[in-house]
Amino acid sequence: MSVTDPHIKSEKRGALGLLTLDRPKALNALTHGMIAALADSLKAWAADDSVKAVAIRGEGDRAFCSGGDIRAVQQAIVAGTNKGADLLRDEYRMNALIGDYPKPYIAMIHGITMGGGAGVSIHGSHRLADGSLMFAMPETGIGFIPDVGSSYFLSRLPDRLGLYLGLTANSIGLGDATAAGLVTHAVARGDFDGVIAALAGGQTVEKAIAPFARKPEPGALAAHRRRIATIFAGSSVEAILERLDRDGSDFAIATAQTMRTRSPTSLKLVFRQLHEAEKLSLNQCLAMEFRLALRVLPGHDFREGVRAALVDKDRRPKWEPSSLAGVGDLAHFFAGLGGDELFGSSHACAER
Repeated sequence: MSVTDPHIKSEKRGALGLLTLDRPKALNALTHGMIAALADSLKAWAADDSVKAVAIRGEGDRAFCSGGDIRAVQQAIVAGTNKGADLLRDEYRMNALIGDYPKPYIAMIHGITMGGGAGVSIHGSHRLADGSLMFAMPETGIGFIPDVGSSYFLSRLPDRLGLYLGLTANSIGLGDATAAGLVTHAVARGDFDGVIAALAGGQTVEKAIAPFARKPEPGALAAHRRRIATIFAGSSVEAILERLDRDGSDFAIATAQTMRTRSPTSLKLVFRQLHEAEKLSLNQCLAMEFRLALRVLPGHDFREGVRAALVDKDRRPKWEPSSLAGVGDLAHFFAGLGGDELFGSSHACAER
C-alpha cells in the first residue's frame, strides 16, 4: 500500500514522475507525513521503467520549501518523545535516497529555500531556480547545525562560501547560488511548466532545459568572493572573527556582527562539522549530522533559538554559553551512537 499525505501531490505525467509540495500557508515546510510520502514515491519510481525522470516543485509564490517542521521537532523534545528524532532519521534517509537516485532528479526551486528545502533539492542531479530564490541554511540562528546532508555540499563550495553560509546563516539569491554551483540552471518560474511538459514527453533533461536556461545577474557576494576565501580560511571561529574585524570593510563588519548574534556552540560545531565533511561521502555526512542533531536537540540553545525565532518571535535569544570562550570540548557531539546510528552497521555508505 502506497504512503500518501494531503500535502504531497504525486503524479505520473508521461515519462515524468512529478512531486509537488502543497503546504503553501506553511511555506511548504516538511512534516513527517510529507517526508514519508516523498520517499515512497521516489522508491516506486526508481523501480518503474516508464518513469525516465523525477521533478519536484513547491506550491505557492513565497517558497519552494522553508525547511523541516522544526516546531514539531521542538515540541517532541519538550514532550520527551522520540518523534523528533524519528522525523530526522526518515528525512536524512530520504536525502540519501535523492543523492543516490538512479534517474535524473530535477528540483524546480523558487522563493524561500532553506534547511530541509535544500535537502530535497540540492542533492538532485539538476537544480533549476528563478529570480525570487532566497537560499539559506539558517540553523546557527536557532541553536542548531546545518543538516539534511548540507555539510556535504557546503564543504565543497568554492572560496569557502559554504563555511560563510553555514556560520552566518545568511541568505543568498539566484546569482550567488548559481555561481556557487548550488543551482545548475537559472530559469524564469513561468518556464517551469515548459520544462515539465518536455520531460513528460520523454525529452532528455538537457534538451528539456536548454530552451529556458538563462544567465543570471551577478549576486551580492560576487564582489566579496576573494575576501570570503581569505577570511574564512581562518583556523577557528575566533580567527575568522579576528580577520573580519581586521578587514574593516562594511561587508566584514556586517558579517562579524551577524556571526556574533548566532549561537556560540552552533558556530563551533559548524566549523568542525564542515571541516570533517570535506573528507566524507554524503551518507557519512548524514550520519555525522544525525549524531550531532541528537545531541544538540535536547540542549538549551535549540529550545531557546526556536522560542526566539518561531514561538515568541522576539529575535532575542539568550545563548548558553553566551561566548565562544565558554564553549567546551565538542568531542561528545561527534561520538558514535552505537545501535542508533542513522544507517546501521549493515548499510553501505555510498561514496558519492
